[in-house]
Amino acid sequence: MASLTNVFAVHKDATGTMYAGATNLAGYQLASGGTAGEIVLRDGGSGGTVRLRVNITANTAVISTLLPGTGIRFNTDIHVTLPAGAALTIFCG
Repeated sequence: MASLTNVFAVHKDATGTMYAGATNLAGYQLASGGTAGEIVLRDGGSGGTVRLRVNITANTAVISTLLPGTGIRFNTDIHVTLPAGAALTIFCG
């Protein structure tokens, strides 16, 4: 199975562009901050193609997920929409 090289991390606690450029999402760690909702990752800005949608509950548990293979490809950028109080760290390469 292929793996990513030159992996880096980016953290965000508000809606916006997490990474400007093409990359593969290898995994993520998220915290709801006590607010239920969904975290949405898009390729191509706030109106771009949804590549990942994660529903979160109002608890404060931290969720960590590694994606198989080379992860999810983002061709333009990675834009995140976060509910109030939520935070997200992504691992890319």
